Amino acid sequence: MTGSLAGAPCSGNLRAMQIAILGGGGFLGRKLAARLAAEGAASRLTLFDMAEPPPLDAPFPVERVAGNVSDPAALRRAIPEGTDAVIHLAAVVSAAAEADYDLGLDVNLRGTLAVIERCRQLAKPPRVVFTSSVASFGGGQSATLPDEARQLPTNSYGAQKAAAELLLQDASRRGMLDALSIRLPTVIIRPGRPNKAASSFVSSILREPLLGLETPLPVGEEFCLWVCSPRIAVDWLHHAMTMDTGPLGLDRGINPPGLSVSVRDMLAVLSPEQRALVRPEPDPGVAAIVGGWPAAFTAERARRLGFRPQPGMEAILQGFVEEDLEPTRRERLG
Repeated sequence: MTGSLAGAPCSGNLRAMQIAILGGGGFLGRKLAARLAAEGAASRLTLFDMAEPPPLDAPFPVERVAGNVSDPAALRRAIPEGTDAVIHLAAVVSAAAEADYDLGLDVNLRGTLAVIERCRQLAKPPRVVFTSSVASFGGGQSATLPDEARQLPTNSYGAQKAAAELLLQDASRRGMLDALSIRLPTVIIRPGRPNKAASSFVSSILREPLLGLETPLPVGEEFCLWVCSPRIAVDWLHHAMTMDTGPLGLDRGINPPGLSVSVRDMLAVLSPEQRALVRPEPDPGVAAIVGGWPAAFTAERARRLGFRPQPGMEAILQGFVEEDLEPTRRERLG
């Protein structure tokens, strides 16, 4: 199939849509699936991950599929005929992709190529919402990047995300699918346990003290990051599924309106007793990766397109306490 895709192939009515979430067993995939279930906002949902995602109580059919995102046979089950929207969250995270170059290429790049190929096989081109990353940019602590800034990643994860964006943009241009790449900020506060992302400490310095646990701080308190909450990230993904992509033209990348905040300001939402549990422990490896990421974006285009801005740190903490603190406490402390 060739030709330019002028606008959204989606109906705009989620209840009439078949949706596939790749990475549906991860925390953002589970949260998005739970929101769709609570709203009754799909006609059918497929959840796909390396291990079979957990069951979901929903008023519509839910299929749970296990497999590798770079495996064409697995993707035929994950993205069945009739799929209207694919939420592509499947990824190897930053530090893991830096440590294992081949694994990062297989999942982050070849996996996206496999998704594109599967979408080409469908009778109707689906909307593909791809979670790219702030890590696809360079610039470091002094940067406030405008929407037209070039992607110059300083790590393999960011390079793989940027390359995947270009492939999806070209597939959109050719009419194979209708892509929208959301360059997520560092998502905090993640529930559960630390993962292998270089930015994992940003959640840990808030989550662990709330659990009464000590945690290391690998960077200085003056260090700034571009962050968002899981709640607002799910809101962005939800909006991206049905928004009109016609105004995007050829440029399918979105810098969503996150929050630029210092470590010091993050720690300020904790009590003095909780803050005392965060101990300085410099880690040059972590600092080298996250230090290349921009600390702020203007994000003007995203606001015009209806993406809701991230409220302040108090709202981020409140969202974690309301939704994830007790499940995390049960998982971690019993």
